[in-house]
Amino acid sequence: MKVASPFVVVDNCTEEIEYYRSVLGGEVKIFRKQDDKVLNAELILGSSTIYFADSTAAQPSLKGDYVKVTLTLETEEEFRQVYEDLTADGTIDSEVFEAPFNGLLAGITDRNGIGWVLSYFRS
Repeated sequence: MKVASPFVVVDNCTEEIEYYRSVLGGEVKIFRKQDDKVLNAELILGSSTIYFADSTAAQPSLKGDYVKVTLTLETEEEFRQVYEDLTADGTIDSEVFEAPFNGLLAGITDRNGIGWVLSYFRS
């Protein structure tokens, strides 16, 4: 089985991974630091993991840096709370709308410039 997980590069990784934990829940693990920069950290969300590093440690290139994280939420309440939290200091790329699959979708760019596609599927 193949598993794909996003790798998110931000300034002030230690503070920002805690921000995402406060929005999404989960468990933070910081594995490697060099001086005061994080080289390898994880936010574990159930069976999913989002990997993090400080921008000065990761030195991302320009090509290929346009990536969005797709996050499927279990309840409409959770969907709306995450949407509200991420848009508080971010921007709305697409308002919440009824998707053709009987659910909700929204696009957000958060305060770190990370793009998110939020979805909720009604059963």
